[in-house]
Amino acid sequence: MSQLSNIKVTKTEHSGLSRVDFNHLEFGKYISDHMLMSDYKDGKWQNTQILPFGDIMLSPAALALHYGQAIFEGMKAFKMEDGSINLFRPHKHYSRLKKSCERMCMPVMSEEEFISGLEALLRTDADWIPSSEGSALYIRPFMFASESRFGVKVADEYKYMIFTGPVGPAFSRPVKLKVETFYSRAAKGGTGSAKCAGNYGGAFYPTQKAREEGFDQVIWTDAARHSYVEESGMMNIVFVINGVVTTPPVSDSILDGITRDSLLTIARDLGIPVEERPVSIAELEKSLSEGNLTEAFGAGTAAVVSPVAVINIKGNDYAIPPRENTIMDRLKDELAKIRTGKAEDKHHWNHIFKP
Repeated sequence: MSQLSNIKVTKTEHSGLSRVDFNHLEFGKYISDHMLMSDYKDGKWQNTQILPFGDIMLSPAALALHYGQAIFEGMKAFKMEDGSINLFRPHKHYSRLKKSCERMCMPVMSEEEFISGLEALLRTDADWIPSSEGSALYIRPFMFASESRFGVKVADEYKYMIFTGPVGPAFSRPVKLKVETFYSRAAKGGTGSAKCAGNYGGAFYPTQKAREEGFDQVIWTDAARHSYVEESGMMNIVFVINGVVTTPPVSDSILDGITRDSLLTIARDLGIPVEERPVSIAELEKSLSEGNLTEAFGAGTAAVVSPVAVINIKGNDYAIPPRENTIMDRLKDELAKIRTGKAEDKHHWNHIFKP
């Protein structure tokens, strides 16, 4: 019997559900009533429970605070028309979590433990799953080194937690992006393909500088020469060049995005040509100036599909005029239909269960 299959549940006496404005969901504003918590100690996961969301006790010497052993995932759940819960692509998310754990020398729980813990928490907070179009319950599983010790070492103790919150779109308008050619997000051989906390902390400074200049995010380029596109902020980046959906291939410096993979698969299903290949800054600039790049969008769990209005390259703004009947809209609409059961789930992405 797995450690997460029989989970103790302690329900809150003071639900915050009544304070949620489900008609105006700001991304990250609301947190659901409960959280899952499990401890890794003596070589096994133990003391797994669901309890009211709240603060946790943590030693100032917890190794994660000093040496950065911390990873997370971003997932979504949707309410189906019959009231059942759809946890979208949990097996793909588990695969990425497993790779992050391995890269950061952290213990890997079983896939059964991962999914059963998610199911238990979602059943507990099923009323928090919104049903309006474009909304979802965002899910944040994360793990960090909790061992209290200040020597530099791989930790022997960890804490795994999950909390959730109802969300709308991460970006409410098309974004302006600046191609970053000085700072780097990740390098070959680094942790760019792991969803670890340090990747995001290190990205804050150049992103903040870009925002001071009027941009929403940056487009990261390769660390060696800053000549090739990698990804954009918290999203993978996708272009439509001469009618072809074009995006850089995943690598050890580019995160293997689940939304990215879903959209590319849908594009192929719809007969839209797809190329996963290196995209140079020179090609990007040429395609923008000649009008061959007709669409650009970010793809991620939070953003889903976020259209790009402007790309700045070396101080020059290149506007991407809005269009009707875009490829990105077709892909986004088809993904939404699959997630809500309105289109065939031919790839078995939906993990549907009763609350």
